[in-house]
Amino acid sequence: MNDASNVFDKLDNRSKEVFRRVVETYLEFGGPVGSRSLSRDMSEKISAATIRNVMQDLEHLGLLDSPHISAGRIPTQQGLRMFVDGLLEMGDLKNSDRDMIDATLGSESTDVSGVLDKIGSALSDVTQSASLVLMPKHDAPVKHIEFVSLAHDRALVVLVFGDGHVENRIFQPPIGTTPSSLREAANFVNSMVKGGTLAELRSTINSQIERHRREIDELTRQMVESGMAVWDQDTDHFERLIVRGRANLINAEVEEEELERIKVLFDDLELKRDIAEFLELTDSGEGVRIFIGSENKLFSLTGSSLVVSPYINAEKKIIGAVGVIGPTRLNYGRIVPIVDYTAQLVGKLIADRG
Repeated sequence: MNDASNVFDKLDNRSKEVFRRVVETYLEFGGPVGSRSLSRDMSEKISAATIRNVMQDLEHLGLLDSPHISAGRIPTQQGLRMFVDGLLEMGDLKNSDRDMIDATLGSESTDVSGVLDKIGSALSDVTQSASLVLMPKHDAPVKHIEFVSLAHDRALVVLVFGDGHVENRIFQPPIGTTPSSLREAANFVNSMVKGGTLAELRSTINSQIERHRREIDELTRQMVESGMAVWDQDTDHFERLIVRGRANLINAEVEEEELERIKVLFDDLELKRDIAEFLELTDSGEGVRIFIGSENKLFSLTGSSLVVSPYINAEKKIIGAVGVIGPTRLNYGRIVPIVDYTAQLVGKLIADRG
C-alpha cells in the first residue's frame, strides 16, 4: 500500500475536494456518503456520475471503502490518516469548552489525584467520549503520614505528599492496637519525614528500627512495619490511569459489530493494561498525537482512535498524559485543541502544586 503522503500528492484538486467532503461528512454524521449529496455541495458543478467515478478511483487507492453494495463511501483507516495529516483544519477552542474544563480547578483541595479525576470527567463531558488521564508516579517528597483505625482488624495509612497528592492504603494492624499506639506510630514516622521520597523514608525507618530496637515500643514497631508493608506494594498500577465517560461510547446507533469492539475496549480499560506504554505514545515530545485504528497499539483490536498529549512538570519533564478515546469518526478538529489545552492545564497544575 502506498504511503499516504505519496498518494495525496498524486490527487488532482477535484479528487482532493471529493475526498475531503466525504471524510468531513462521515465524521459529522457517521454514515456512508453518497455521490448525489456531494454533488450539491461541490465548489464546481459536477454530476453525481462524475463524483461516483472519482470515488471509485479513491476506493482503488485505498482511501475510501464501500461498506454495502450500492451504498455511499466511508474513509478507510489510511484515508483518515491522510485526512488528519494533510487536510484537517483545527478549530479554535470554544469558550464554553474552556470554561467547563477550567471549572474543575475551582476546588481548594490539595489532593492532586482528586482534581485530575474531575478534569477527566470534564474532558469526557466536553468531548462526549471516554477520557484517559495518566497520573504521574509519585517520587514527590513525603510531607506527612497518619494511621487511622477503621475496625479492630483494619487500619488506614494516609500518605500526604509535598505536591498535594494523597494516597490511602488499608492494612491489618497488630493485635492490641489502641488510638494512642496509632498516634505514637505516626509520631515516630513523622519525626523522620525530612523532605525525602517514600523510598528514602522507608530506608531511614528500617535503619532506625534496627538501631533503636530495644528503645522502641513493640506495638509501635509492629504498627510501623505493618504500614510499611503496604508501601512496598507495586504502585505502578495504583490508580494511575483514570478512565471516565465509558458510557459516551455507546449510543442507540451503535451497530452490533462496533458494540463488540467497544466491549473489548472496556475490558482493556478496566484492566488498565499497558499503562507504561500509554506514556510511551507521547515520547516524541510535547504536542498532541493522533492514533487511528490499528495504529493505536494499546487498543488496536477495538478499532478506536486515541487523541493524546503529554503534560510536563516545572522541570520540563514529561510525567503523564491526557487523552480522549472513541470511534475513528471522532471530531478531530474540535477534540485536538481541547486535549492540547487540557494537557497544558494539567501541566501548570502539577508545576504550581509541586
